[in-house]
Amino acid sequence: MLGLMQDWPLLISKIIDHAGLYHANRKVISRSVEGPIVETTYAAIRRNALRVAKRLEKDGIGLGDRVGTVAWNTWRHLEVWYGITGIGAVYHTLNPRLFPEQIAWIANHAEDRMMFIDLTFVPLLEKLQDKLPTVERYIVLTDGAHMPQTSLRNAVAYEDWLNEVDDDFAWKSFDENTAAGMCYTSGTTGNPKGVVYSHRSNILHSLIANGPDMLGLAARDTILPVVPMFHANGWSLAFTAPMAGTTMVMPGPKMDGASIYELLNTYKVTHSAAVPTVWLMLLQHLEQNGLKLPHLRKTIIGGSACPRAVTQTFRDVYDVEVLHAWGMTELSPIGTVCSMKPEVADLTGDAWLDIKETTGHPPFGVEMKIVDDSKRELARDGKAFGRLVVRGPSIAAAYFKNEGGEILDEDGFFDTGDVASIDPNGYMRIVDRSKDVIKSGGEWISSIDLENLAVGHPDVAEAAVIGIAHPKWDERPLLIVVPKAGRTPTRDGLLAFMEGKIAKWWMPDDVVVVPEIPHTATGKIQKTALRDQFKAYRFPG
Repeated sequence: MLGLMQDWPLLISKIIDHAGLYHANRKVISRSVEGPIVETTYAAIRRNALRVAKRLEKDGIGLGDRVGTVAWNTWRHLEVWYGITGIGAVYHTLNPRLFPEQIAWIANHAEDRMMFIDLTFVPLLEKLQDKLPTVERYIVLTDGAHMPQTSLRNAVAYEDWLNEVDDDFAWKSFDENTAAGMCYTSGTTGNPKGVVYSHRSNILHSLIANGPDMLGLAARDTILPVVPMFHANGWSLAFTAPMAGTTMVMPGPKMDGASIYELLNTYKVTHSAAVPTVWLMLLQHLEQNGLKLPHLRKTIIGGSACPRAVTQTFRDVYDVEVLHAWGMTELSPIGTVCSMKPEVADLTGDAWLDIKETTGHPPFGVEMKIVDDSKRELARDGKAFGRLVVRGPSIAAAYFKNEGGEILDEDGFFDTGDVASIDPNGYMRIVDRSKDVIKSGGEWISSIDLENLAVGHPDVAEAAVIGIAHPKWDERPLLIVVPKAGRTPTRDGLLAFMEGKIAKWWMPDDVVVVPEIPHTATGKIQKTALRDQFKAYRFPG
């Protein structure tokens, strides 16, 4: 016997239809690439998305065609996403911070037919276009007045291109499992791999991610998604916020501390989302200028481990709750969020920080467990740690063109490449990436825990820990720190600060002060570059 419910396909067009009808006048505010702040509404975003869809169809784009975007978070990028998916084509966000050769490889592997690009990236694409044979046309996300002279193939200003059609268009109908978006991940080995999101997975993920113990957005809120739309499906905020009717403030190309503060303060932002490096810049700006955050209530921090000191500073100095989150491109991307369950709600002091330092608990729709190298499940006691594996309706089952082969085990679990523990209340703690964990004397040392501890020192702006070969212990930790402006951290001072806070055998064998630490294109510490930089290093004695 089957249920007698309507067959209502989960298509992304339904999100912008809902926002455009029931939250029609809710604002979308953007810092434009041209400079000025631009305000529009969900109703206007919907109308322009319909025009994008109609205009794409006129250019011969249809079901399954990949359409690249190299763009910042703006209202135009939002219109483009909904327009592309509205005809069954596939948005493909390219990360402009990658090496040009990587961008070309990814665009060619995806076989992008068209590309929407911001003014910032016109010079980059001009240099690459001869290596991009599948791209038929470039749409520059600007108006005619700001359109530069360019050699890009069949280039046109977005507003001129859009003005060739009206919004008298009906969204296409197709199976909800149809591909909607693509985002490439570096994976663990080899070339980047394409993660392909469906309409169904994007909608389910947005519903999952917006539960009250997850992001918890509402129509009365205002969110500033600093995380770029080209990072891990934009953390799905391009879908979650319109679905909830939340006012959106888009940062455009300026993500320094002063620019982020201006938007937070001017537009009374209640929620935000970004990687830790952004918040470190903001906190330094606030501290240096004696500023407060009277409107911000919650900030979602993910992408890499959030230092304990950042969580504490946001709470104690600015009365802002940090929601430490973990996810991956392959997870659409939310896997866990650290909200406080009743079992831990009354904790205070260090015990409270111990919980907030975890990456939180999974929502319904994300199943996870930890296993050993024999794939035997380990205890959820907060002590045992092993390989983190996950499964669910918005988690990748394969990579585009089957790169990497079979990625699920016999029970349908995906190996995240992370080493983690899970406590009895479901709080998951990332111990390390399996490739970054330090193996000393047969035991594992978490580089993440050491980094978070070191960043709590008042003289340290950023920290990284890598394993260095040791003749007796196999590997020992080397602490690498970047000083705060005007500060001079010392080896003895840092080790004294860490003493008593970690096991003695976890203590770094040495400390090196450097002017900067290399980062990946997604803002994470680039451990491979550090290991190469310090490959000849030997511990004293």
